[in-house]
Amino acid sequence: MWSYKAWRRQRTLHRHRIDESLWQTVRGDLPILDGLDAQQDQHLREACVLFLQAKALTCLPGVELDDRARLHLAAQAQLPLLQLGDLDWYQGFHEIVLYADDFVSPQRYRDPSGVEHQWDGEHSGEAWQQGPVILAWSGVMASGSWDGYNLVIHELAHKLDMLNGDANGLPPLHGDMRVSDWASAMQHAYDDLNRQLDADPDAETTIDPYAAENPAEFFAVTSEYFFTAPDLLHQAYPLVYEQLRLFYRQDPLQRLSALPPTCVTP
Repeated sequence: MWSYKAWRRQRTLHRHRIDESLWQTVRGDLPILDGLDAQQDQHLREACVLFLQAKALTCLPGVELDDRARLHLAAQAQLPLLQLGDLDWYQGFHEIVLYADDFVSPQRYRDPSGVEHQWDGEHSGEAWQQGPVILAWSGVMASGSWDGYNLVIHELAHKLDMLNGDANGLPPLHGDMRVSDWASAMQHAYDDLNRQLDADPDAETTIDPYAAENPAEFFAVTSEYFFTAPDLLHQAYPLVYEQLRLFYRQDPLQRLSALPPTCVTP
């Protein structure tokens, strides 16, 4: 049966083909893509084309994007969705706003006693419930290695989380997953990380202590580690790794473990 959606998809892919040499250059820029098989590589390549046609990239002063830079962003954005099928997981936004560097953003917090606190905070990324994703281009360019840091994946994990409403660390799970298993694994690890930091605020925790801020940041940070330092996440919280493996339907630890040591460069 003829499908307008499938026809439009193929038309977009045909009109905006990625040059092979350009794609290989971008692959070389992003070590976290190492180990993808030919089918995954092709799927990611096509997903990048569709992503760049669907999302507006708004560059603020100091940011200029060529095709290589656009693909550098898109490949990192699409990696988490690689095995999630054709559902529109990034339906919650249409624009990515790019600052040249970290930016100041007004913050608001109401404490348990009801007092509202307001201040200006410096950030490298933000994701709003009904708004765009905001990224510092310096952070985007610093992402892509096996080092536990990825600004793009972090902020887009928040958007996945928000598909259920406010970000709370619980994205919409697949039918073969149980909320109780997810909640148990995440809560145990979140509490453990907070215990370590309560005992010693300067503790050198295995994963970034920013994950202890709240459950939403815990999900975003552990998603970063899942794709960029899966060995560290699995070492610290194997049950969290397993839940993320089930959610993203990928196993980056297997890919990382199969790479020659010389290919893994933090």
